[in-house]
Amino acid sequence: MARQYDVIVAGDYFLDLIFSELPAFPELGREIVGRGFEMIPGGAYNSAVAMHRLGVKVGWAADFGDDDFSRFALDHAAAEGLDDALFVRHRRPMRRITVSLSYPADRAFVTYCDPEPAIPAAIKALPSVSARALYLPGLYAGPLFDAGLALLRAKRMKLIMDGNCPDAISLSDAAVRRAVRSADVFMPNADEVHRMTGEADLHVGLAALAALCPLVVVKDGGRGAYACRGRELLHAPAIAVAPIDTTGAGDCFDAGFVKAWLDDRPLAECLRWGVVVGGLSTLARGGAGRVTTSQEVEARLSAAAA
Repeated sequence: MARQYDVIVAGDYFLDLIFSELPAFPELGREIVGRGFEMIPGGAYNSAVAMHRLGVKVGWAADFGDDDFSRFALDHAAAEGLDDALFVRHRRPMRRITVSLSYPADRAFVTYCDPEPAIPAAIKALPSVSARALYLPGLYAGPLFDAGLALLRAKRMKLIMDGNCPDAISLSDAAVRRAVRSADVFMPNADEVHRMTGEADLHVGLAALAALCPLVVVKDGGRGAYACRGRELLHAPAIAVAPIDTTGAGDCFDAGFVKAWLDDRPLAECLRWGVVVGGLSTLARGGAGRVTTSQEVEARLSAAAA
């Protein structure tokens, strides 16, 4: 019998080394000293654990190695109580490390990854699982994506795709257009919309994506978030917070939105869930540094409506 989940998160861990309270941006030949530091799992871990804390039954399909960084992430996943049935462990290092230089309104990254396995954990997992949706923490295209999409459609699962992608990705690429068109929900941030579409006006870029995907959700930091479905355009303002670290806030927004979407809530409410969970995540270092529960989100939304 296929394993049953609400959502499959298909993506690997990163280990985030977060430097904060920095006096300036680094320059060649000059050392700066931060007053804050955190080492915490990130990458797809952020969305998987945030959904899990919100009460979503998550299957996280991820690859791990025999290195200390993988073990660190595995220990944290176990401590959170994440289902490990879809983990694939390899007898070699699979180090995925991101150094995050965190400032109150933005951050900069330096990343290193060991070579990926020929067949990722998600492709191995899909034949033996059942879920309402598959969540991809970035924009994927190519033969492996096409193979996974065929399995997904055979199982009648929805595809939710974050917009995280390299700077060079553009809608002028047929494979990218096909990937966006394949998604049931596409969730880029505002910068990714500008880069992918080449449009300086966010609403024009959003419209270009909405012509390909039935539901486009755009995260715009302190300006809140937008959703476009057909002719329907909605906006939710950001919640008032004094951010400590914005690393992983977009991943947590996705988790809040997906939780509400899986519960079949109205689209406007799904947006509000996203901005609350994403906003609250900035009150600690790392995307998973702060625990947010469904009860807290409900209480905040009820208080705001009162």
